[in-house]
Amino acid sequence: MVRLKLLRSLFFVALFAISAPVFAQDDVQAFKNFQLSFTRVSNAWGKYGDSLRGMFEKQGVSYPAHDIYLRTFKSQNEMELWARNDAGEEYKLIKTYRICALSGILGPKRFEGDHQVPEGYYFIEDFNPKSDFYLSMLLNYPNYADRVLGDKQKPGGDIYIHGGCVTIGCMPMTDDVIQELYVLCLNAKLNGETYIPVHIYPVRFTKPGLNFLGKAYAADTAKQRFWVNLKQGYDYFEKNHKLLPVMYTPEGNYAND
Repeated sequence: MVRLKLLRSLFFVALFAISAPVFAQDDVQAFKNFQLSFTRVSNAWGKYGDSLRGMFEKQGVSYPAHDIYLRTFKSQNEMELWARNDAGEEYKLIKTYRICALSGILGPKRFEGDHQVPEGYYFIEDFNPKSDFYLSMLLNYPNYADRVLGDKQKPGGDIYIHGGCVTIGCMPMTDDVIQELYVLCLNAKLNGETYIPVHIYPVRFTKPGLNFLGKAYAADTAKQRFWVNLKQGYDYFEKNHKLLPVMYTPEGNYAND
């Protein structure tokens, strides 16, 4: 009897080990089929699905990529695409995109209706194939830091990277650019990157950028403290071309140590 129970246990363990990856693969295929069932996505996939390969391979990164990172600078209206082959490598800059409009001023988003583009460390939470702004990718704003430091009742939400080139707090692209970005990010997700990081900074924290912030926002001590905290993650990436894990202190600061 004991032997029989042991054999049954081993059978169920083996069955689970065999079945689990199949279910995961089925989920990926179902997600891909759902996305491609929308004309805008299927058109973008056909337009950019393979043509992006050379852009990545030129930097020594295989395509479709499975580890990408988006880094945005509000004052320059720029979004950088970085990628690498595995976690042991450094990220390599693949391309810089132009954000075609921004609302608000420099500084983090703190409440609903302030028209601010957030600043901080986020990831792509969802893909919207039927957006009012052609295609869109939802960020996980508000994150923990935003909830602690922002309005507790109405911190705002629905922050997207999207097409249409209009905004009241998002990061809009032209429809052509959002097609390319959507396909890139969708491919990364299908290849196993569950959380695609998107970091948003007010400026590049170079000497000119710091001088500008110091002069233009000298009286805003809250923003200055926030940017000092944010700069630690920026500096780490500049030095190592790798990302720190996103962690928080109870006070809502990013724990960059």
